[in-house]
Amino acid sequence: MSRVGKQPISLPSGVTITVDDEFVSVNGPKGELRQFTMPSVNVKLEDGEIVVTRDNDEAPTRAKHGLMRALVNNMVTGVSQGYERKLEINGVGYRVQLQGTDLKLNLGFSHDVIYKVPQGVNVAVEQNVITVSGISKQQVGQTAAEIRALKKPEPYKGKGIKYSDERILRKTGKSGKE
Repeated sequence: MSRVGKQPISLPSGVTITVDDEFVSVNGPKGELRQFTMPSVNVKLEDGEIVVTRDNDEAPTRAKHGLMRALVNNMVTGVSQGYERKLEINGVGYRVQLQGTDLKLNLGFSHDVIYKVPQGVNVAVEQNVITVSGISKQQVGQTAAEIRALKKPEPYKGKGIKYSDERILRKTGKSGKE
């Protein structure tokens, strides 16, 4: 039995779940999320808890069992609390500002980089810190990764965009100077 899949998911107050043959829908104070159900995996609501079970013990079904439980748990957390990732911009002259719903980034290139923020994700900017938030864990993580990929942090001076909890391993550089 999957160690992740066999754990029940408790429903916080204000969160409702609807399970039909093809989809699992989770409603909460922050919004609604839908996820298709995988074949051979069953999602049920029992005694105020969500229980995920599987039909057989084949390896692909066991993998889908744990995955489906994790996806439903992320949906419940997303509609009740939401998700957030913080990014820091380091470097002389590196700036970011919000232009409507888009991000305008000055990252040392000869041109400004305009990043269009996808729908369902909120972005806030304070000085050189970008906060990406939303109810879908996948969407928040993907958006943060795309912003970081615009200028990855380099190991010599640490210039670039990094996650706030990320630690950059620094290199010493040339040691030929005396």
